[in-house]
Amino acid sequence: MTVLRQPTRAGVRDAAAKVAAILPPTPVFVREINGVDIVLKAESLQPIGAFKVRGAWHRLTALDDEARRRGVVAFSSGNHAQGIAWAARRLGIAATIVMPADAPRAKRESTLALGAEVVDYDRATQSREAIAARLAEARGATLVPSFDDPWVIEGQGSAGIEAARQVDALGLGAVRRVVVPCGGGGLAAGVALALPEAAITVVEPEGWDDMRRSLEASWIEPVGANPPPTACDSLQTKEVSPLTFDVLSRRDATGVAVSERAVREAQRWAAAQLRLVVEPGGAVALAALLTGQVAAEPGTLAILSGGNVDAAAYAAVLAGERLAVAAAHESAEPV
Repeated sequence: MTVLRQPTRAGVRDAAAKVAAILPPTPVFVREINGVDIVLKAESLQPIGAFKVRGAWHRLTALDDEARRRGVVAFSSGNHAQGIAWAARRLGIAATIVMPADAPRAKRESTLALGAEVVDYDRATQSREAIAARLAEARGATLVPSFDDPWVIEGQGSAGIEAARQVDALGLGAVRRVVVPCGGGGLAAGVALALPEAAITVVEPEGWDDMRRSLEASWIEPVGANPPPTACDSLQTKEVSPLTFDVLSRRDATGVAVSERAVREAQRWAAAQLRLVVEPGGAVALAALLTGQVAAEPGTLAILSGGNVDAAAYAAVLAGERLAVAAAHESAEPV
């Protein structure tokens, strides 16, 4: 069924109230980056380790009783999967998640532990959207995309409402710019609705920067053929949605792409300076600030969007080792 509803700032405020009723605010940290105090919001400390619980909760609580009885189907490499599974268990809704067979083990195991059914697919040869749509139709279930959904976008935007209140409480004034990790753009679009006076900069891994290119072109540009491997599994979206693109383009959002090396360095910085575990996709906004690709300016908020890491890969990052997934398209220079 085509959803005609559009995400709104009023919807973001409603989502923020819903989320505040069940979850404490995730903390913010103020740290100096390139000589400027920057606010960092640790969405990695959500119960499922990522901001996705926000959109999942807002979406599933909007379902009527009949829809809840029929269950939900979602597709995700892991964080949206866990958010849907968490919300579904709390609401007594059956959840089925279509996940890539190569999804990080920690994300898969967490999704299963939360009671969801997991259906594998090959991300190189199969369409997760098509598989999920078939399952939803066969079961009469509600399909819950990870970003192409107005309620999901509004739910993610609750992070912006929450952060603005925290920044104000610290006496730091208004948020002037938000630097946001971007896969499909649900978080970035939600925050853009939440903070209409702030500039929005989306950050993606190199080769997967379709939102950046789309914003520059003024129309949707998919990821090119044979994109490079990336450790940022949560940001491997091959084409953004009209919903998220429309919100961000109307806000004149801009974008940058960061290297795998910069992402690893940001993960190590977060561990050393914040004592936080941040996954590759969750560290890209921080990476953009540390490298100077986004200028560090007063009033800047960066979101650390997730902390669900593969233990072995994360240990290698902390040890300063270059991961095989990134080595294929980097120079041989030492990290």
